[in-house]
Amino acid sequence: MRLFRSLTLLTLLMPALVAPTAFADDLYQVEMILVRQNAVPAIVSRAAPEDWAAGAQPVSADSLRTPSLNGEVEKLTASNEYTVLLHKAWQQNLGEEATRIAISDGKEQFGQFPIEGTLSMKLGRFTDVDADFWVNQINEDGLVTASERLKTDSHTKNGQLNFLDAGHLGLLIKITSLTAPAPRAAPEEIPD
Repeated sequence: MRLFRSLTLLTLLMPALVAPTAFADDLYQVEMILVRQNAVPAIVSRAAPEDWAAGAQPVSADSLRTPSLNGEVEKLTASNEYTVLLHKAWQQNLGEEATRIAISDGKEQFGQFPIEGTLSMKLGRFTDVDADFWVNQINEDGLVTASERLKTDSHTKNGQLNFLDAGHLGLLIKITSLTAPAPRAAPEEIPD
């Protein structure tokens, strides 16, 4: 009888033991700086498509955060080598499934913005980042007349500032976990 109860319990627990482990998404702060490299000639591409976001979710207003890389922006601005086009910070959940978000800046005209693009991020050993941004020239009628495009993908290290170079446009991005435990302080004295 005891063996029968053990086998029954084992058959009830078996699906939980065999099922693959799913990892929950963790909360991260993402901060990005879109720059134009002034020494590199601008490459003007075809105008940005009307469906530039293609189903990506916009960053919600309540997830926006105060940027912390202001010192880097000041250095870039002080140099004649770069023009800072966009600087944003927000928090979002990231996990093993890619999340794609839409980011825009400036006055919207007919669904287009002066700066618009998407970021797709997926956690792994590194964070895979796929960036697709458009810097648009919009005429007085609200139509996009010309665009510059940044399209790049890269593996980035979390907690570090990473530079994604795409010719005349570049992206500085820092992805920091908000749920990882803080490193323990070193002991003041080592016991004998």
